[in-house]
Amino acid sequence: MLNFIWTFFIGIIVGVIAKWIMNFDGLGWIMTGILGIVGSFVGGFIGQMFNKSASKAPVSPAGILMSIVGAVVVLAIWRALN
Repeated sequence: MLNFIWTFFIGIIVGVIAKWIMNFDGLGWIMTGILGIVGSFVGGFIGQMFNKSASKAPVSPAGILMSIVGAVVVLAIWRALN
């Protein structure tokens, strides 16, 4: 259970950073958390495409950076669809 709370907390932080980068303010806290979590999965997928031996550490600076990149990609797609 604590893992889900930690994931959502990191997701909110990543989502807020992505919203700040994209200058977008159209989402609430729950959607921001979901954006960050989805961005983490997208960023992890992008990272694994380039590095097959990616670290499985729960939190790493490269993982946070790729999560932000993934969240920016997801937010750009969200803006394009709406």
